[in-house]
This record gives sequence, structure tokens and C-alpha cells, in this order.
Amino acid sequence: MIRDIVVYPDKRLKMVSEPVERFDEELHTLLDDMYETMIAKNGVGLAAIQVGVPLRVLIINVPVETDSDDPQVQQPKENTLEVINPVILDAEGKTRYQEGCLSVPGYFEEVDRYKEVRIEYQDRYGKKHIIEDDEFLSIALQHEIDHLDGKVFVEKLSIIKRKKFEKEWKKRLKNR
Repeated sequence: MIRDIVVYPDKRLKMVSEPVERFDEELHTLLDDMYETMIAKNGVGLAAIQVGVPLRVLIINVPVETDSDDPQVQQPKENTLEVINPVILDAEGKTRYQEGCLSVPGYFEEVDRYKEVRIEYQDRYGKKHIIEDDEFLSIALQHEIDHLDGKVFVEKLSIIKRKKFEKEWKKRLKNR
């Protein structure tokens, strides 16, 4: 089921998400719905709070190169990384990447991030895993974990860029 995306400046995006304690059918349904929602909205990652559920759950599906225009072929469900209760074990280096967000549609800006991260997390069945990456997945993981901590990428902008964004965003919301 495709769920509605919570859009900035909705106060729910400021909530710190709660740890998952039950790895049950309800969680599996949430994960499946998040995948459908992310694909329908042309996203690469999605945190549960972005569909109004304050749990420490996120998914990421980095598109693969194909000849197809079908997002479900470019981002097959089996390639989805389901990350529950993530903990950053190590983060180092610096990089800058242009980010966008389903909760801030149509806005893109460069953000400073760690180059490499190592994260412990649980899968949909509660089994623990460790993942490390120093490419796009590293950026996506940091972006989505920020959501779980009540932060949106625009908060990482310089004061000048942030003020400019807020002004433009208010104007855009008013003209909807």
C-alpha cells in the first residue's frame, strides 16, 4: 500500500523515532508499504517517520543500471536494504554530496557528510548485521538515520543557504 509522505515543515519530522521491539507481521507490512511508497515517489531511501510512523526503520534501494524505465526493474525489491534500529559504529572522512528528500520535494542542495560509515542494524526478522560503505550508500544511510533522529537535510545547510531555502519554501507552500 502506498502511504502519504510527511512533508517539511510537518512537526513529525522533528520526532526522534523509537526502537523497534517487535519483529512481527506489522513491521513486515510497514517495510513492504515503505518500498511501494518509495518506488511510487521515485525515491532511493525512506525512513518510517516519513510515512508518519515514529520507529527506527529505514529502507534504501540504490537503482541499478538497466534499459528499462520501470522503477521496479531499476530498484528490484530484493535489492532493498531494510535497516532497523541502526547504530553508527564508526564514521570517518569527509565528503559533499547533492541531496534531495521525499519530504522536501523538488529541493536539492549539497550537504557535508562522512565519507565512510560502519553501521550495525537488524533486519526484518531481528537478526543483527554490520554494513560499511564509502560510496552513495554511505550518504543515503546517514541521510535516513538523520530522519530517525528528527533531522532533515536542510538543517545541515549554512545559515545563508538555510534562510534562502526557508524563504523559497514558504513561498512554494503558499502557492500550492
